[in-house]
Amino acid sequence: MPGFPALVGRSIFRSSSHALRSTHLTTGVAAAPPLLHRFGSRRALIIQTLSGPVRIERLSDSDSGIIELKLDRPEAKNAIGKEMLRGLQNAIETIGNDSSANVVVVSSSVPKVFCAGADLKERKLMSASEVQQFVNSLRSTFSSLEELSVPTVAVIEGAALGGGLEMALSCDLRVCGEQSTFSLPETGLAIIPGAGGTQRLPRIVGRSAAKELIFTGRRISGKEAVSMGLVNYCVPAGEAHHKALEIARDINQKGPLAIRMAKQAINKGLEVDMPSALDAEEECYEQLLDTQDRLEGLAAFAEKRKPRYLGK
Repeated sequence: MPGFPALVGRSIFRSSSHALRSTHLTTGVAAAPPLLHRFGSRRALIIQTLSGPVRIERLSDSDSGIIELKLDRPEAKNAIGKEMLRGLQNAIETIGNDSSANVVVVSSSVPKVFCAGADLKERKLMSASEVQQFVNSLRSTFSSLEELSVPTVAVIEGAALGGGLEMALSCDLRVCGEQSTFSLPETGLAIIPGAGGTQRLPRIVGRSAAKELIFTGRRISGKEAVSMGLVNYCVPAGEAHHKALEIARDINQKGPLAIRMAKQAINKGLEVDMPSALDAEEECYEQLLDTQDRLEGLAAFAEKRKPRYLGK
């Protein structure tokens, strides 16, 4: 399939009532029994293929443009080791090369955990130079996730600790279940968050709150996380994925080029002074003036119908 050259597994979702189909792409080849998944109020039959610790699923029909990146290493609570790091790198590169992607939902297939952070059992066997190389690669990988041109939504049900929280911080939006817990515990191990946590957390929750969380390493609940702005929504346990898909579908209905330019304008503007930020906004706006989608939006408004955006 174009845009997914590195992935070989494939399966099709089907729903008799909504004709919802999705292509499920993985790096594995062994077939597993069909599973019935629910997307909001929709049901879809998945013929799964076994894979490594990171999977990609592409929704289609009315949800075409939504891509799910799923963490699946249950034996280690999604702890990030070398294999998972390679899986993340491949998945992010694949999504970045897919022009049909409009929004990415990052979630866990493992109950009650998003990601437990770095694989410390594997880390214990590394030399200091190997640890440095791994952490540098993880930092770069999360930067690549952050730099995807389309919006990313992290779904947290359960624990997001250390590198797991740093992954979520690299996403544009975060939705959690109320029983979720968050922590950057690295100072308790005589290190610091090294995959972007010391930089992204203060940009999201503010300097003082970030320092307190990093200095103490204390865990906070989903309700506290939403109160300090760490997550966008805290919903009843088990409903975070549903809420994230609701957000993704809302984004997916907007002009895809406009969404990309909005993300670019916001991200660029935050790095510079206000006059330069406004220049960045102007540049992004100008790129939309001659698009078919802009004319379609005006026509749809005049004709009182939903727009049909093509990303052109």
